[in-house]
Amino acid sequence: MKKTRILSFFLVFILFVLAACSGNNDRKTTNDAANNDKTTDGDKTEVAATTPSGKLVIYTGRDEEMVQNVIDQFNKKYPDIEVEFLTMGAQQILERLRGERANPQADFWWGGTQSALIVGANEDLLHAWQPSFIDSIDATHKDVDGRWFGEMLLPEVIMINSDLLTKENGPQDWDDLLDPKWKNQILIRGVLASGTMRTIYSSMIVRQDANSPDKGYEWLLQLDANTKEYTQDPNALYLKLTRQEGSVSLWNLQDILLKKYTTDYPFDYIYPKSGAPILVDGVAVVNNAKNLENAKLFVEFLFEKEMVTQLAKDYYQIPTRSDIDKASMPEWYQELDLKTFDIDWQQMSDKEAEWMEYWDNNIKGRGN
Repeated sequence: MKKTRILSFFLVFILFVLAACSGNNDRKTTNDAANNDKTTDGDKTEVAATTPSGKLVIYTGRDEEMVQNVIDQFNKKYPDIEVEFLTMGAQQILERLRGERANPQADFWWGGTQSALIVGANEDLLHAWQPSFIDSIDATHKDVDGRWFGEMLLPEVIMINSDLLTKENGPQDWDDLLDPKWKNQILIRGVLASGTMRTIYSSMIVRQDANSPDKGYEWLLQLDANTKEYTQDPNALYLKLTRQEGSVSLWNLQDILLKKYTTDYPFDYIYPKSGAPILVDGVAVVNNAKNLENAKLFVEFLFEKEMVTQLAKDYYQIPTRSDIDKASMPEWYQELDLKTFDIDWQQMSDKEAEWMEYWDNNIKGRGN
């Protein structure tokens, strides 16, 4: 009997050990299965592997407040991407990209004139690719090889201090600016560092005779005679115009509308009767960018229809996308009549540097 009890106890002990081992084996298998789920589940693996992260460095000529607003929204969608931006003029961006060609520090160029972007593309500074929205951009508003894309249209117009002038008694066309009545009334943003001003001045040469710039140089000399000052940057221009140190300037329509409707600056515009040069303001991914995929993500985000419409409503942008429902756009946009004159943008891009160098060396400050 005693032996039987011992044997029974021994058998129970063996069964208990086997059960415990079986439980441990089951638990190990479950853990392995969980681990396998993490590494073999296609959806989970793809999300983990492709979740955007890292950095994105932007060189931009756009309004800083607008830039920060868009970046904040971008980070809501892609919170793991750290975005840095540096603000400067379009021409300064081009020169910086040239200097950094061997070791690019920027990933994305946001806010460049058509002329500057063409030069950047020709100098192999810009990355060629095909974003999802490519077919919605007119051929005249993008690079044929996908190295830059127009984001918005910028009519270049006559800017006035609305406390001093009205749309009716201000200069009605470009040639009116040469009238002696406007002497010392014209303030101009420093030309060479500004893509906007370089475009306006170059287009004035084209308007006279693109094949013989002498007539255009003479026109700019007469404008110089009426120009009181070339300001260092846009903020200085806005301040001096507000202080009534001048009553007239030349600038892009978007910035004028932005200041008119969102600040207390007394600004308005006159759309020239003969038409305005309509600048294509665009974007580009930098060639050999360190954060190439993040730059592409930002481009796609920037051109989403919802973002395009929002930027039109909040920042008075005229989009290049041709598939935006006009009814969804703000009232000021629906009332626009964008009259222009013919400009060979490739020719102007080729000649701009030469023309602006001549203006700086032979015309600036010599009209008096």
